[in-house]
Amino acid sequence: MNLVSHLAQRLLRLPRPMTRKVNVTKDIPITMADGGVLLADHWRPSANALPTILIRTPYGRGSWGGLLARLYAERGFQVVNCSVRGTFGSHGEFRAMRHEHTDGLAVIEWVTRQPWFDGTLALAGTSYLGYTQWAVAADAPPQVKAMVPHVTSSRLALAFLPRGSFGLDTSLRWSVQTARQERRFKGYRAKTVRQAMDSLPMADADLRVLGERWPFYQDCVHHDNEDSFWKDWDHSTSVPAVTVPTSLVAGWEDIFLGDQIDDFVALQEAGRAPRLIVGPWQHSSIRGFGVAVRETIEWAGAHCRGEEPPRRAPVRLFVVGAGEWRHYESWPPEGYRPRDWHLHGDGGLRTALPGASEPSRYRYDPADPTPSVGGPLLTPRGAGRKDNRALEARSDVLTFTTEPLAEELEIVGEVGARIWLRSSRPDTDVFVRLCDVDSRGRSVNVCDGLVNVKPDGVTRVEVRLSPIAYRFARGHRVRVQVSSGAHPRFARNTGSGEHHAVARTLHPADQEVFHSPEHPSAITLPAAAG
Repeated sequence: MNLVSHLAQRLLRLPRPMTRKVNVTKDIPITMADGGVLLADHWRPSANALPTILIRTPYGRGSWGGLLARLYAERGFQVVNCSVRGTFGSHGEFRAMRHEHTDGLAVIEWVTRQPWFDGTLALAGTSYLGYTQWAVAADAPPQVKAMVPHVTSSRLALAFLPRGSFGLDTSLRWSVQTARQERRFKGYRAKTVRQAMDSLPMADADLRVLGERWPFYQDCVHHDNEDSFWKDWDHSTSVPAVTVPTSLVAGWEDIFLGDQIDDFVALQEAGRAPRLIVGPWQHSSIRGFGVAVRETIEWAGAHCRGEEPPRRAPVRLFVVGAGEWRHYESWPPEGYRPRDWHLHGDGGLRTALPGASEPSRYRYDPADPTPSVGGPLLTPRGAGRKDNRALEARSDVLTFTTEPLAEELEIVGEVGARIWLRSSRPDTDVFVRLCDVDSRGRSVNVCDGLVNVKPDGVTRVEVRLSPIAYRFARGHRVRVQVSSGAHPRFARNTGSGEHHAVARTLHPADQEVFHSPEHPSAITLPAAAG
């Protein structure tokens, strides 16, 4: 294990350990209020009176989970690595999100009663492990001194369940992963997952892959993020009440980016002093993971020891395109002003208002849905910044492009679009993507967003794209795509008006995008003031 520990230290760029000699006690039972028993491993170096890091995970305590606990223990922490209910020996049924508040507080209470506990506790972890932190944060006892949620959300699944639509790729892949993770033979192939995504009705996709219905997938496919079904497990409303010092680590290409920035802003507006790091990372980025681990060791560790944490500005952002880190006092940062870039009938994108023109038209056919290309995904395959030229050549994708930029254009902050749409169907989607087109004509996605629409004549559609910190180079062009889908990242809209869980019939939609003085479609970019 020492060799693996050395390699992980180099890979994650961790500080040198205090020791390589650590002890672990495995499969410790922790009894919940309802009598259920969770299993945990306790890691510690030989030294006494050390702060404790609590990790609660559905992914098991061995392999990466055990290595992470070891890395923390080598650097002066005790670690309690606990399997959540229904996973890896912990009793009960795994129902994602449902037990993390009550179980989490019970585990914390158990930790504080142990004779080895020094009185200080930090919460740490990535993705679902980050959600388990938010689940207890507002009610955490004073022994919890810091938390470091990484690529996660205080409302987890709701981040990829936009109103009236469905984050199919993430919902199904994570359901399949968690359903089969404890089996030696998974019993499915990647090809089967993709075939299930392309089948109808969508409520049966888990059945096609797993041979059974999986509770989390069924929850997601039947309930979008505005459904009251989620209210007991949506902790975003309690974020302003969190007083635990919090450092959020996010990635520009992560599925939870928008939510993570919302959580930061909620803390900021409540008068807390949160920290935010956003780097050029996807959800499963090793580099981003290393930053989160270092933040836990150095920043959360300092809070636990009663020391002054390393000083820096509250917001640290990597500006993509510029290749440099920047420090700001808040989000959105000062020094950037929203500016509208208008869609024009000739395919142009300009700051000037459009003149009179006919609307741009396309047909969206759910039998041949507009595919997803790159962007934020749960898994790395196909994710991130990709060449969009083949996508933009499709007849169901509109593009609007600037002339080559005479000077660099830097945008940092929130991005939104206002699209005036008329559709032949009573239910449709609008997908807007911002791209960077280089001198060779290669178009690479920067950020995007999708909303479900129930049009009534010419309808104003507001689309929130993911936040960005990006510099367009001189000579490059800014491009906006407008389409009606990104399948299977988002489930195709069948056009039938039926709920996406049960819809079976496919109806093409004839779409019109307006760009006239009366209906000026535009994208709003937070450009550097100058």
